[in-house]
Amino acid sequence: MTALSTGSYRIALIPGDGIGPEVIPPATAVLDAVGRRHGLTFAYDGFDWSCERYATEGAMMPDDGLDRIRRHDAILLGAVGRPGVPDHVSLWGLLIPIRRAFAQYVNLRPITVFEGVGSPLSRARPGEVPAAEGGVDLVVVRENSEGEYSEIGGRFGHGTAGELAVQEAVFTRTGVSRIADFGFDLATRRRDRLVSATKSNGIVHTMPFWDEVVAERAAAFPGVEWRSEHIDALAAKIVLDPSSFDVVLASNLFGDVLSDLAAAVAGSIGIAPSGNLDPSGDHPSMFEPVHGSAPDIAGRGIANPLGAIWSAGLMLTHLGHPEAGDEVLAAIRDALRDGSVRTGDLGGTASTDEMTAAVLKRVGA
Repeated sequence: MTALSTGSYRIALIPGDGIGPEVIPPATAVLDAVGRRHGLTFAYDGFDWSCERYATEGAMMPDDGLDRIRRHDAILLGAVGRPGVPDHVSLWGLLIPIRRAFAQYVNLRPITVFEGVGSPLSRARPGEVPAAEGGVDLVVVRENSEGEYSEIGGRFGHGTAGELAVQEAVFTRTGVSRIADFGFDLATRRRDRLVSATKSNGIVHTMPFWDEVVAERAAAFPGVEWRSEHIDALAAKIVLDPSSFDVVLASNLFGDVLSDLAAAVAGSIGIAPSGNLDPSGDHPSMFEPVHGSAPDIAGRGIANPLGAIWSAGLMLTHLGHPEAGDEVLAAIRDALRDGSVRTGDLGGTASTDEMTAAVLKRVGA
């Protein structure tokens, strides 16, 4: 095949914890294979930032960690978290500093039902099928830098009967405007439909503000059919009628919950990818599977690598090579459609290496 484009990229690898170090090598193997077909080359720098590092050195990453990866073209992360290390320590010690220092204000989470992967919903059909016939192919656009996940607040009266905790949500006009613009623009390149998650009937300040700013930005995209939906009703509708959704726009917390719900609707969270994007390209964006560190299966060689592989495909698209990214997704689709190789989360017995080989075979490796 003639190379469609050329480029050389330096990628920061953060395998992390649990199954993270097991799914990153499959992702880089697929990157290298697809890269050869498109004239792309990748150099990798590994970083041992993890809960294991926290346990031994008292920090998830070194003080100059952000400077070490600032000039990379992208970041590929495996998973973070392990028993004995509180989740807020791993999150605020690694992921959130990277997301915020590098202006990764978009968390992009595509969701599709693949042929050969059974959804728990009997009516959900593969994404290639038209939505009107039940095909599930949607994307959650989650605000990734502010909202409910702020640092403002504290705990008071520790250990007393009157102990209390205060957590402040922060919504800015800049933050809501730019995520809304990204979501509406994405909708114009998909099926011109968007739903904005809200809870303005119960959250009296931030959610009405979110609704107002989203409505203002919608005026610039007259071709997009859109509406606001309360988060509780929206969660129910994603289960009852997932094919009716195209782009789901949500705040940090709501997007976090909805994207995992939608991944479960698609049949397995082990497949789900994500991208933490700086759309300007001024900073490296970070790509990671959604499945977490899964310590119960770590070290057994049975983790599903498809979430990491698909995340690498999203990275290719973000770097300006959508044809290469499409090839990765097509290889995943074909491997799952064949059905002869399935990891345990998909009802099979295949190893991580076997699932990886099935994808590599389809990208001409």
